[in-house]
Amino acid sequence: MKKYIVSALAGAMSLAAMQAWAADAVTLQTKWVAQSQFAGYYVALDKGFYEEENLDVTIKPGGPDIAPEQVIAGGGADVVVTWMAAGLAARDKGVPLVNIAQPYKKAGMQLVCPADGPIKTEADFKGHTLGVWFFGNEYPFYAWMHKLGLPTEGGPDGVTVLKQSFDVQPLIQKQADCISVMTYNEYWQVIDAGFKPEDLIVFNYTEMGNDLLEDGLYVMEDKLADPAFKEKMVRFVRASMKGWAYAMEHPEEAGAIIIDNGGQDENHQVRMMTEVAKLIDKPDAKLIPAAYERTAKALLDQKIIEKAPEGAYTTEITDAM
Repeated sequence: MKKYIVSALAGAMSLAAMQAWAADAVTLQTKWVAQSQFAGYYVALDKGFYEEENLDVTIKPGGPDIAPEQVIAGGGADVVVTWMAAGLAARDKGVPLVNIAQPYKKAGMQLVCPADGPIKTEADFKGHTLGVWFFGNEYPFYAWMHKLGLPTEGGPDGVTVLKQSFDVQPLIQKQADCISVMTYNEYWQVIDAGFKPEDLIVFNYTEMGNDLLEDGLYVMEDKLADPAFKEKMVRFVRASMKGWAYAMEHPEEAGAIIIDNGGQDENHQVRMMTEVAKLIDKPDAKLIPAAYERTAKALLDQKIIEKAPEGAYTTEITDAM
């Protein structure tokens, strides 16, 4: 009897080892450092949702010198989180990225200006300095300025563009009349710096109808020709959205998980998660075609991309979830 038990136990351990060995590896490159902007992926990893889908997922955090489009083009990731403007711009330049899922339904980008400053409306932009991040984050801003007919090379008839640092110092130190912020991150850094909401003039891209799609999931087009890869991505997106749903329901726990993975300031991460949930809305990762068309048109109008993109997204992954 003892021999049977030992044999059965050894067999079970062998099966578990085989299952662990057989897990499909997926490397995800995020757009920025570990923070609640990417909470769904970290939660899915922490809660075992990827493991349930037989996936061995590695999350590579981004940073100021990391472009997800370059990472995946170089073979350093299977899937990346990036903004659609950056994805389409990369595709236009020969990096065949395809959007396979769109967790963020709304944009979080804003421009904020001190209420006691010279800018009260869009008509006041002319002749002033506006801050925006680069590395692909500048495209929505340039599309907006193009829509207003404002040159971005400076001068009295246009605006001077400040290549903004990834903090709010340009506003505090009065290096710019307005700076770019995200609803879930830098806006609250401005508030924490001593500004009150009534001290700010806020231009919200979504409310103005200038929003371009932000955090989506992208893969290389040639990979989608492999049915096994597509099936793996179905499992990856399904588990990721389960992570997002959990994070939205448990923002405090999500914030703690981010801290465990290198994030900073747990209170800020919890607050960020609450704001991110508003942008995700329904965690189904389905791309809204009208939002895609608006994004592509804005980039074409601004000549950020030279030709209308074809095959830049697929719904096959989310349709199969």
